[in-house]
Amino acid sequence: MRVLYLLNVSNSSQLAADSGFTFADLIAPALTDAGAEVTVASPVPVGDARVHFALTTSPSTKYRARFDPGMDALVALFRNRRPEVVVANQIEAAPAIRAALLEAGVDALIVGYCHYLPFSFTDTGPGALELDPAMDDGGLGRSVLLAFTAGLAACDRVLVHSSTAAAWTTAAAVRTGVDLGEKLHIVPAPRDVRLVRDPADITPPEGRATGIYNHRLYAHYGTARFTGLARRLVAEAPVRLTVMDLFGTRSPERVRLDPSPERHLEELATTDGVAIASDHGDRVRYRDLLADAHFGIAPFRPGCPWSMSVIDCQAMGLPVIGPRTGWLAEHIDNELLFDTDEQAVRITTRLATDPEFYLLHAKRAYASTAELAPATVAARYLEAIQ
Repeated sequence: MRVLYLLNVSNSSQLAADSGFTFADLIAPALTDAGAEVTVASPVPVGDARVHFALTTSPSTKYRARFDPGMDALVALFRNRRPEVVVANQIEAAPAIRAALLEAGVDALIVGYCHYLPFSFTDTGPGALELDPAMDDGGLGRSVLLAFTAGLAACDRVLVHSSTAAAWTTAAAVRTGVDLGEKLHIVPAPRDVRLVRDPADITPPEGRATGIYNHRLYAHYGTARFTGLARRLVAEAPVRLTVMDLFGTRSPERVRLDPSPERHLEELATTDGVAIASDHGDRVRYRDLLADAHFGIAPFRPGCPWSMSVIDCQAMGLPVIGPRTGWLAEHIDNELLFDTDEQAVRITTRLATDPEFYLLHAKRAYASTAELAPATVAARYLEAIQ
């Protein structure tokens, strides 16, 4: 099977902060091991030399990625590579991919992987759809939603990370008259083999714990809510926090579009008990930062259908606490979920002071990623796209 994986890299200068690239870097070699001939079309190659590479130029903004996929380049790529399967990690590009395949005279299956949903559904009322504010600059949110569902219609297979993502994607499709039929499949993301630690090697905290927050600091990730919680935790619980700076110095264009990461980073850096850290794109350094922590904190993003950073912590045997919302409520152990800051303070205090409770949840965290080995996920991936 010849698989052409179309990868839009949004952070080519900070690949460690690009979960889409990390996903491709893990799954493409695993698909190769399973017998597929994989080509990644991207601005940068993945790390395994067995995976073929086709150089492409990523759209310069998140909106160009959705509305200007580059038809001429797609047609030329399809004629050159003659794929049997085309994977679109930007769902909105699927109609253009379909049209380009027709123009190129190539018959290929189109597989869309919903790495990101530009909407969520709230619990405040039946079927209350919320547009993602990150995709709503200039009122574009509704157009992005319609482009997304148009992409679902153009795909032969639609893959999502979780049951939550499947439910939300199905509901959005129904609202716009798209019948997903039997083409929707749940295929979780693989865990990073470099970030796996046996819980037997973990020592529980001795009365004081370090928590790590390893998510992007965009406003739409709920960073303001996290900042408020961070102040409560370091003041009221026996914990200190490490917050990762995943972006470093961003380009003026990105800052102009959304300055919230810089603003939140500055606010967190001046909070007593909170340390800012960076892995500088080094996965060994990232592993060390995780290993130095005792627990992770999930993002407060309402439309969270999955989080690679949460999986990173859990695969390292770190219990992750999180708000009771979206995929987090599906995946994180119920004893570590909270609705209020007061509950979060109680949970972290217990993790810091109750070794038996801590080790139990370290083992559960690790176990929750057991089925996410790249080979296991690749087998599910190939089964879904047959």
